[in-house]
Amino acid sequence: MTLMRLKMGKHKTILITGADGFIGSHLTEMLLRKGHKVRALAFYNSFNNWGWLEDVVQSENLEVISGDIRDPFFCTEITKNIDQIFHLAALIGIPYSYVAPDSYIDTNIKGTLNICNAARINDVERIIHTSTSEVYGTAKYVPIDENHPLQPQSPYSASKIGADSMAMSFYNSFDLPLTIARPFNTYGPRQSARAVIPTIISQIASGEKEIKVGDLTPTRDFNYVEDTCSAFIKISEHTETIGETLNIGSNYEISISETFEKIKNIMNSDVTFVIDPQRIRPEKSEVERLWCDNTKLIELTEFEPRVKIEEGLKRTVDWFLDDKNLKQYKPKIYNV
Repeated sequence: MTLMRLKMGKHKTILITGADGFIGSHLTEMLLRKGHKVRALAFYNSFNNWGWLEDVVQSENLEVISGDIRDPFFCTEITKNIDQIFHLAALIGIPYSYVAPDSYIDTNIKGTLNICNAARINDVERIIHTSTSEVYGTAKYVPIDENHPLQPQSPYSASKIGADSMAMSFYNSFDLPLTIARPFNTYGPRQSARAVIPTIISQIASGEKEIKVGDLTPTRDFNYVEDTCSAFIKISEHTETIGETLNIGSNYEISISETFEKIKNIMNSDVTFVIDPQRIRPEKSEVERLWCDNTKLIELTEFEPRVKIEEGLKRTVDWFLDDKNLKQYKPKIYNV
């Protein structure tokens, strides 16, 4: 197959929504290193805190703005004079979606509507919309390809299914040059402690001997954040990906319990785990198995994940062992 690539020259101006978050901040750094101009959207707050963008080295090519994708007028303004959009802004906590599901509709579905419509109005040449492997629910077959049924096993998952549908409707209805990027379980420095890997590492790093966890039996396809960001950029560079949904993952399945043991070994720790009932999802809501089939991504972009799980965990542990990073977490408190 001959692959067509869009020219990603040094003069691209790129909007990243959710740039203050885990993946968004890493993507911001990667695009800046490639010489692009980045307009980075952080969630508006009265403290003018830019989230993880506070850790990003400032550059003349970086413009940080604060705002909220729930406002359509704001979205229309920030997408002016933009070549490409990476839309990552979303509410992501699954436990919080049990208690505040309406918030997920507003941010994830309506926010996506606002960004897509603003991109259409302002003739943005490319938009990458971020999905999640949670939309698949527990695997009905493995590895999971893009044709796998979608199963809303949490309000968060339901909102992302809705957001994906809204995004693709703009491709079908208005020829918006859009791709849905569907990352499996991304991990690495700066990840929220709601996720299992930083939960385990931060508790061990802070001196805990009994590590509070949820269910250790589910399996996941963990993908290091650097690989996830590289895949996003590869998708944006290839015209064949327009109108497509693409899984991003490592094509490697591992259980949470096996991951726990790998982290213990890397940190040379003898900790034990304790099941914390508040970290257990409702029975029908737990996603028991996720394993990514990344064949389509490789065929359309020639992307290959580079960072193996052992190396990615080591890099993540090293980051958490830096006191200035660890102090930004609250390992003893479970935050939904």
